[in-house]
Amino acid sequence: KEDIVPAGADRVLHTLAPFLSVFFALVAFAAIPFGDRLILGNRVVELQVAKIDVALLYIFAMLSLGVYGVILAGFASRNNYALLGGLRATAQMISYEIALGIAIVGIVMIYGTMDLQELVRHQGKHLGGWIPLWGIVVQPVAFFVFLTAALAETKRVPFDLPEGESEIIGYFVEYSGMKFGMFFLADFLETILVACLAATLFFGGWQVPYLAPDGFHFPWGATFGISQWTYVLMGVASFSIKVVIFCVLFMQLRWTLPRFRYDQLMRLGWLGLFPISVVNVLVTASVLAFVH
Repeated sequence: KEDIVPAGADRVLHTLAPFLSVFFALVAFAAIPFGDRLILGNRVVELQVAKIDVALLYIFAMLSLGVYGVILAGFASRNNYALLGGLRATAQMISYEIALGIAIVGIVMIYGTMDLQELVRHQGKHLGGWIPLWGIVVQPVAFFVFLTAALAETKRVPFDLPEGESEIIGYFVEYSGMKFGMFFLADFLETILVACLAATLFFGGWQVPYLAPDGFHFPWGATFGISQWTYVLMGVASFSIKVVIFCVLFMQLRWTLPRFRYDQLMRLGWLGLFPISVVNVLVTASVLAFVH
């Protein structure tokens, strides 16, 4: 529990690394919309900390900058095992970020926006009046690529190579006390962020099927009116439930799957997910060009 800095370590960078990891994981949440707008008199309150037109780009930028915390932790410790763990983690995060980013391109092409709030509103439409036009319906391949790459990005089992307990412990081998805790906090924050992104991009975010601001409009013609507060609260509850379901799924995978070997991990990223995501974007572009 005591906060120890190794004798040969770079004290400033050693202290800065865990703070960087947590900071970039936290600020990414600012762009996540957790409900529709609330109208209070003449004021419109967006249930989103920061309204950013390129919110998707912003979140990916923050996730990418999180790599610096990891590599600095390995480098500043002046420990060969920590440095090896840091290099492993950096290679893994950069490799899977490419597949992750390309998987999202199809969603952006279909909905035509990087603003997450607008993207969720576009998912409120229905296909043939019955099926909600969620991301999972129009981009099922992208969803599975996203989910796999996002798991690798968060360094959770079965992609927890950087912290393989049986081999090299990881980039935080020389950390103790709350600094050690902060690395774990950053990992779990990233897991929740990925759950939020999956719910927002592929499962309609705060959307509830057949629910509009004035109430439910069912495909068979029935309607059911509700107040604005009920509508907004139902949206927040819907988003929360979706996020919790994804978090539980990640925990289930953690206890179910064994760890990959490092060569298997890299092969999956570069020879598996990367080509699939590129082909998915080409097919999506072709279909959109044909339709329009």
